[in-house]
Amino acid sequence: MVGQYIRESEKINNTFEGRYLNLGTSRSIDEIGKGGIIKLWRYFVLLWKTAYTVLSFRPNLVYLTLTSKGGGFYKDALVAIKAKALGVKMVYHFHNKGVRCHQDKWLDNLLYKMVFKNADVILLSEHLYPDIQKYVPKNRVHICPNGIPEIVPGSKFNIQKESNKPVEILFLSNLIKSKGVFVLLEACKILKQKGLDFHCTYVGGEGDISAEQLQQNIKKTGLAAEVHYAGKKYGADKSAEFSKADFFVHPSLNDCFPLVLLEAMQFSLPIVSTYEGGIPGIVEKDKTGFLVPQNDAVALAEKLELLIKDPVLRKEMGEFGRKKYEAEFTLAAFETRFRTILKELVK
Repeated sequence: MVGQYIRESEKINNTFEGRYLNLGTSRSIDEIGKGGIIKLWRYFVLLWKTAYTVLSFRPNLVYLTLTSKGGGFYKDALVAIKAKALGVKMVYHFHNKGVRCHQDKWLDNLLYKMVFKNADVILLSEHLYPDIQKYVPKNRVHICPNGIPEIVPGSKFNIQKESNKPVEILFLSNLIKSKGVFVLLEACKILKQKGLDFHCTYVGGEGDISAEQLQQNIKKTGLAAEVHYAGKKYGADKSAEFSKADFFVHPSLNDCFPLVLLEAMQFSLPIVSTYEGGIPGIVEKDKTGFLVPQNDAVALAEKLELLIKDPVLRKEMGEFGRKKYEAEFTLAAFETRFRTILKELVK
């Protein structure tokens, strides 16, 4: 998504003369994650296109959105090494993390050393630097938080909720264990045991947790009246879920820079999330929301309880979140930061 924003940005493309290469080897969703001779052939063609474009265009800088680990990293690493061998300056833009988890493997360590040598790196948050600090000195790191376009330009989303209705909690992500799906469910169980009046909506597609598994767990924990799974939502339906929520919860166990938090801030929603990845750079602790330890349903429930009981706090945090979004996380702010970094690198 962010790559598409960059490619379509007039501000960026009017500043630089660029050439774009699609590094994907899949031609359909069904091909993603699968191998085969055809995809291998496409990859060799991609390596040839990389060399041809670098030699014919002679860029001042090669920008690559590098995958941090696994098969995607091996694929990207060869492209990067090929470009570096032709003597061009490299900058890698990380939208993921995981280098630190693989740096002790001999092959990964070797490739990381080759790829990162004399290269610059763009990170989404200073909190993500420990992931690459073994290979990249801080003077070669540039911080550029992502930004997103307004869903409805100019709207502040400060909708007045009906006071006689239960407080609405929103979770919006695919049903993946690492997003804290079951941690939130356990926290909701604690809230019910305390006699708090609330309603929690899960929105998102099935992942490693099926809709049936989630529904079974909702019934098992006695939360059928308090918790609802709404399935996938897009466009206006997704916006409607944000609009009717009183606050947003994202108890993630593994994340880099979740854009859904920026969407919640657009709608002036306070956020309860975790100390994970770049999240502490998005959620300003105790000002735009709360941060809790990962996998801690008790701590999560404590912060949810505070927001359920205090509508004034919800309003204040939501307003601070909206202001922070407008100041730091709009698409225009991202384009300006990104362009400034590239200008510095091509000097």
